[in-house]
Parts: sequence; structure tokens; C-alpha cells
Amino acid sequence: MNTSQNSHRRIHILFITENFPPERNASATRVYERACYWIKWGHEVTVITCAPNFPEGKVYPGYKNRWYQVEQMDGIRVVRVKTFISANKGFLLRSLDFVSFMFTSIAAGFFQKKPDIVMATSPQFFAAVSGWVISLFKRQPFIFELGDLWPASITAVGAMKDNLTLRIMEKLELFLYRKSAAIVALTNAFREDLIRRGIDKSKIHVVVNGVDLPRYSPRPKDSDLLEELGLKDKFVIGYIGTHGMAHALVKVLDAAELLTTDDEIRFLFVGSGAEKEKLIVEAKKRGLKNVIFYPAQPKERMPGFLSLLDVALIHLKNSPVFTTVIPSKIFEAMGMGLPVLLVGPEGGEASKIVEKDGAGLCIPSEAPEIFAQTVLELKNNHVLRKRLASASYEAAPKHTRERQAREVINVFKGVITE
Repeated sequence: MNTSQNSHRRIHILFITENFPPERNASATRVYERACYWIKWGHEVTVITCAPNFPEGKVYPGYKNRWYQVEQMDGIRVVRVKTFISANKGFLLRSLDFVSFMFTSIAAGFFQKKPDIVMATSPQFFAAVSGWVISLFKRQPFIFELGDLWPASITAVGAMKDNLTLRIMEKLELFLYRKSAAIVALTNAFREDLIRRGIDKSKIHVVVNGVDLPRYSPRPKDSDLLEELGLKDKFVIGYIGTHGMAHALVKVLDAAELLTTDDEIRFLFVGSGAEKEKLIVEAKKRGLKNVIFYPAQPKERMPGFLSLLDVALIHLKNSPVFTTVIPSKIFEAMGMGLPVLLVGPEGGEASKIVEKDGAGLCIPSEAPEIFAQTVLELKNNHVLRKRLASASYEAAPKHTRERQAREVINVFKGVITE
């Protein structure tokens, strides 16, 4: 069946993802927000996931790690399965977590009614193994969403050195790409990487991440939070999101240390992750009173915390792998009308977007002196900040979650057959 014939067809999507709300990471948010649009447009969505526990490795209040449980979330049928639960740290335990989800999600998939499409998202590509197996059993097309070049990112953050295990995993990764009916890549760099490794370029569709407007929109600074955090009349640089190995956030502390003499500047960290406790200990050891840490918050509270910021910080480790990623935090900052300070590898996909849209400044990773100088420039140059904020907000409508959801539906329609 061709795309035009499929234009008004109701599609039943079976989606495999280990992360889903109330978890707050980029993968969970992306899958959920797109699915809400698919439901709104009359499609049917079933998500197979696990009990929410990321990144602390503790099951969220109100949930239990059961073999099989079903709930409805904004019209989405959510099937949760039991897994081995581990915090987001340590390769072996995390791998056991991933593999356990692969087996239990496959088992759950057998009991779902026949979908039109089976889709799975990385970076956890064992979820993609599950999606492929279920698609074989259901005899329906399998779509691989490429959210990260995993296992390449494992070596990039130093979690594991290149070895036989990783090479076997890469062969499995390539096998899944070849077996998929289509690949949805979140960046152009991901697409180019796959083409270089021999994957048919005609099956790779680039669908860049986005922001769910008007969930994120300009607003006055939250007065209650300003008071609570002692940020009134302060210039706030904020990092909101997962504090992981990929982000090299200790380098932010290096810059903060260089700016301790300016009492108007504050660095705000909101979130959790594998590096969070280390960062808190390190900031205390250095006596950094210009750094504030706050626990991870529900997604609905994020706009309130973003409202506190004068500049939204995006920070990535200095590795070639991270030139390929586009953090979704960029688009949320755009939706809020915030200037972006992107600290990352030079020439990356993310910096191209920020520079093209004029939404912020891009500086190299792991160069704290340049970082500190840039913060001072942003603080002292109100005209520059206003120009960047205006351009950031104007660019947001080009990067909406609705646009992303529609493009993925078009990929589905291109592979569905009667």
C-alpha cells in the first residue's frame, strides 16, 4: 500500500522503550510526547516498558516491579514488565538491566494484539532486539529509532574500553539496522555514520528532535522558586537534565571556580544521574558557594525551573562521538525563549543548529577559561542576551514535537503493507 492510500488509515503502533514517564530523560519524553500526538490524530499506541526507575535505580512511588501490569496514560496503553533494576552506573549491572528488559518485553509482546508497526528506540539497543523479535512473531514491519550510537557512546564516556564484547555488540547493532524496514535517525550525523558502515541510505529517515509547544513558552521567573533557591537578583546559568558521564559536568565546576569573586553569578543544576553525587562532593570540597544543586523534578515542573534561567546551558564531553548528538534541552530552551550556551565538541550537529538559528553561543568542551569568559560576556552584555533570546524563541516553531510526530507517522505509512 502506498503513502497516499495510507493517508487516513488508523495505525496501531507497538512501541518498545525501557524509558517512559514518569521518568524524565530525553528518550522517555520523546516517546511520550509524540505518542500523545498520535493518539490525538486517531492512531492507537501500545508502549511496552518497565517500572519507572531511571536514573537512580529505585522504583518510583506508586509503582512496583511486577511481571506484567497495564495502565492508561493520556490514551496510551502502557504495559510494564519486570526487569533487573540497576542505577545508571556501571556497565555490567546496566547490561543486566537491559538484557532482562529484552526478555520480558519480548514475552509481553507475544500477548499484544497484532499491530501495524513495531518500533523500538535506542540507545538501549537490546530494546531494539525485542522489537525485531516481536515484529517477526507478529509478521509486521520493524522500525529502529536511532537515538544514540550505542555501543560507540560507551567507549566515548570511558565506561568501557574497546574489546571483544563491544565488537560483538556492534555486529548485533548492524544486524538490527539491516533487518529493519526503516530507520528513524535523530541526527544527520547518525545517518552518515550508518551509510559509512554499509547500511542502505534509502531506508534511513532523519527526524530531528523537538519541543512540545506550548508546554514550553516564555514566562516570568517563578517567584517562589527564586525565593526558595536564593536566586533573586542573580544571573543564573542553568543545567537541567541528566547528570551523566556524557556531560563532563565537572568542567562546569572548573568555570564556576574561576567566577567565585562575582557574587551575582549562580550555576544551577537540576536533575539526577550517575555523576550527581560526585559533583556535589566536588563542589563542597572546593567551597563553591555559587553552585546550587536541586533534585530531579517531574516534567510538568520543568518550565518553572527553566524560567529561573538567564542562560540555558548544554554541556557535552569533548569526544568525536558527541559531535553527532543533538540534546533535546536545546529545543526546550528555544521554546522558553532562552539564550543557549552550548559547550561541546567543535563542529557538532548541535552547534550547527544553534549557530544557524542564532539562538546562542557555542564554545569548545573542557575549556573552563573560555567558559568563564563567555559567562561574563553574557552577564554583562544585555543587548547580546536579548538578541540571542529573541532568535531562540523565533526558531522554536521550526523544531516542534508535533512536526517530529508527523514525520515519524509518514515513515510508518511508507512501510505499511496490506
